[in-house]
Amino acid sequence: MIPLRLDEVRELAGGALTVREGAGDAVTGITIDSRAVAAGDLFVAVGRGREFAGEALERGAAAALVPDDAFAALAALASAVRQRSRARVVGITGSTGKTSTKDVLAALCRPHARTVAARGGHNNEVGLPLTLFRIEPETEVVVSEMGMRGLGQIAALCSVARPHVGVITSVGPVHLELLGTVERVAQAKAEVIASLPPGGTAVVPTRTPVLEPHLTRTDVELVRFGEGGDVRLVRFEPPLLEADVGGTTVELEVPFAARHQAENTLAALAAYAALGLPLERAGEGAPAIELSRWRGEERVVADGVLLIDDCYNANPPSMRAALAHLVDRARGRRTVAVLGDMAELGPDAPLFHREVGRDAAAAGVDVLVAVGPLARGYAEGADGVGVVRWTETREEAVAELESLLEPGDVLLVKGSRAMGLEAVGEALAGVRV
Repeated sequence: MIPLRLDEVRELAGGALTVREGAGDAVTGITIDSRAVAAGDLFVAVGRGREFAGEALERGAAAALVPDDAFAALAALASAVRQRSRARVVGITGSTGKTSTKDVLAALCRPHARTVAARGGHNNEVGLPLTLFRIEPETEVVVSEMGMRGLGQIAALCSVARPHVGVITSVGPVHLELLGTVERVAQAKAEVIASLPPGGTAVVPTRTPVLEPHLTRTDVELVRFGEGGDVRLVRFEPPLLEADVGGTTVELEVPFAARHQAENTLAALAAYAALGLPLERAGEGAPAIELSRWRGEERVVADGVLLIDDCYNANPPSMRAALAHLVDRARGRRTVAVLGDMAELGPDAPLFHREVGRDAAAAGVDVLVAVGPLARGYAEGADGVGVVRWTETREEAVAELESLLEPGDVLLVKGSRAMGLEAVGEALAGVRV
């Protein structure tokens, strides 16, 4: 991290600052996990973290801060680090695909620029500062991820990260219980565009009418990706991905087979080009692409059953994409979908679940296991799916799968984070079919 003096920390953050004797006058790292403390670090107590401030000092932290307002303290400290850096920052948001787009972009950038990227799903008022705290004096590119639960939150994150490139991967029906309409979701996502400096670049998907009212700035470059856009897919025959990036043909060898990940790669390529990195060498980083956990991970669990573990989160667009990929990936093998509740969809949640059930039938899914109270809607809408089961819990779903799975099946597991459906894959690792 770019060092911060302890007197700056005291002035910026507020609260109680305890300095370890002999620690010096600056900190060279910031952490909120006392177990991860390294020499020279500042430990910032978030929530119950105040109980571990002493432990952090014993482990070698230069200082421990118990702030009056943890989120405000993290933002102030991260802003100070960001202000000292000449790195170009990319801010990525979207209803679906933001973490995967971040993973792809970071891999493409690393051979050509000293790159810091958000870890996992670090995208909120804690995760974004943790990303910025990893900026070193020599860092050239920062790939940040920005999530939101309501209006104003992405704007707040952008005020800290100050991105040069803003990416919106998609806009769909997410967080509707707080925002109410997809139009308001678009408004919230578009805060990343409003935050850009003159001369910045906004990367947005084609065929997204709800974004159009927010694409009026004339002092930033607008780059559209997707069918008919400035960055478009020419050919996708895994592992080969060929794209047209502003008239330049780019070929990548990618470690995934899902078409929706190819779309995410278009967004990443648009951002890569906006950073001024060499398009003719974009493929050098592609072999190192590693998608974050539970985002389409594949493994064989028993008797040739291929598990597609896509259970990190779920909403209607990502469900449709995952179901299409399931059938495409199966290539004629029998398909089984275990689908959990989709959260935060507001009063129309039952309707959205029934629509996904119809999507499963239209895609040609052979077996559907619906998990959770809202998931009854999948079963209600899945007319045409050969075998449909509803279970209230993931444990019941595992029990159903023990009798339903056949050797060679292709199995998709997907649901909102609160459902914890990764437990299904873990349980199936020991199931014989």
